[in-house]
Amino acid sequence: MQHSLIDMQAYDMRRTKTRRLIKDMPPEEQPYTRMDAVGLRALSTAEVLAIALGNKDGLDLAQDLLTSTNHLPGIARKNRHELATLPGIGEITARRLLAIMEIARRYQAFQYPPSSIIKTPQEAAYYLMGDMMHLEQEHFVVISLDTRNHIINKTTIYIGTLNAIPIRMSEIFEPAIRCRAAAIIVAHNHPSGDPAPSPEDVNVTRMIGQAGELLDIQVMDHIIIGLNVFYSLKERGLGFDFIPKSK
Repeated sequence: MQHSLIDMQAYDMRRTKTRRLIKDMPPEEQPYTRMDAVGLRALSTAEVLAIALGNKDGLDLAQDLLTSTNHLPGIARKNRHELATLPGIGEITARRLLAIMEIARRYQAFQYPPSSIIKTPQEAAYYLMGDMMHLEQEHFVVISLDTRNHIINKTTIYIGTLNAIPIRMSEIFEPAIRCRAAAIIVAHNHPSGDPAPSPEDVNVTRMIGQAGELLDIQVMDHIIIGLNVFYSLKERGLGFDFIPKSK
């Protein structure tokens, strides 16, 4: 076990030593020079991350980090201790990374402030995205609404993939029945970042809609949250082939 640990430490040292220092790169390849020449938006994610981190070996460090964590969503899902143990990161850079991610989260919340009223799929997605798009597991939530589409509550019903969970309509509608909601919006996230619905997502939507008809609770939509993107099954007509009641 000790030999294995020594080997890992030696490997980490080799990786750190082989990283290029930004000052030794040709000027036209250095992130700061490229930022001045072509603008920040034209840079790769690794180049932008290297500028934000400010490390001497920042470009290669950023490229290694994005590869080892599965890009930005992987970084966002790690805590400080997990980041600090990655080769070449350490405590200081781990704190910088978390600060960068928190700034991005706050900017998104500022740009798309959650509304207390939901009337469109976009408003539902903005209400949910900040909390759900970086989750490592699927979370299935229900938003209960009153007759004027004001949010009454948001409840997490399931954690885990829908095709592996026995869906019970009583559990899905219980929060809405308890608060006498007129309508609900159901939503879940795809940790992969791709919000495209699976056949199971469509089937579950249809089941929930039919149950809502029986309970006289309108199912307004099923929103799937991806990475900075969402999918409205209602807009695409998927799973909504029952006839919903108009409010």
